Amino acid sequence: MQLSGIKMLIKSRGRDYFKKYKKIINTFVKLFLLIPKNIRVRMFNSSRNFQGYKGLVIRYILLKTIAKKCGDNISIHPNVYIFNIENLVIGNNVSIHPMCYLECFGGLEIQDDVSIAHSTSIMTTEHNYLDLEKNINDQGIRICPVLIKNNVWIGCKVTILGNSTINSGAIIGANSLVKKRVDKNLVVGGNPLKIIKERNNENSCSNSNIQ
Repeated sequence: MQLSGIKMLIKSRGRDYFKKYKKIINTFVKLFLLIPKNIRVRMFNSSRNFQGYKGLVIRYILLKTIAKKCGDNISIHPNVYIFNIENLVIGNNVSIHPMCYLECFGGLEIQDDVSIAHSTSIMTTEHNYLDLEKNINDQGIRICPVLIKNNVWIGCKVTILGNSTINSGAIIGANSLVKKRVDKNLVVGGNPLKIIKERNNENSCSNSNIQ
């Protein structure tokens, strides 16, 4: 079986499991909403290292009660750091893999069917630095929201900086730096970011640095 076929099979199983237990999960979501929000945030952070399905379910339930908006079938894998979750909007069927770092203070929206590989960083703020009479760390920050649209694959060790928009169907190659608009159905990579090719119906892994 090709890698793409295996990936589709794994995704469909995850969605099937979620659908099967959705009513039970939603019952726990309602119960957890009775807990004060600051405690739920601490619980979410404490669950960071929980392994297996137990960890995935606990983190999802807590995320559902804290995020600005949260869809179905969200997989937050171990050792993912998410800050200011209350400013996170996340759709359906999203997976965020180990060692990712998401700073949501400036507003982060991740739409449906997005896969974020391990060790990716997403920043939604930047330092002000134009005043030469002040130290940079005394000038505060500016809000720079990030939007990741539907059906996006982000490779490992990608850095996405503020004011970036990644449009539907795009693929970001491993070790890339994103600080701009990525157009629909493009495969991009590198630092500075360059267009590798436009997606088509070919399914070849040759000459690809996507991981």
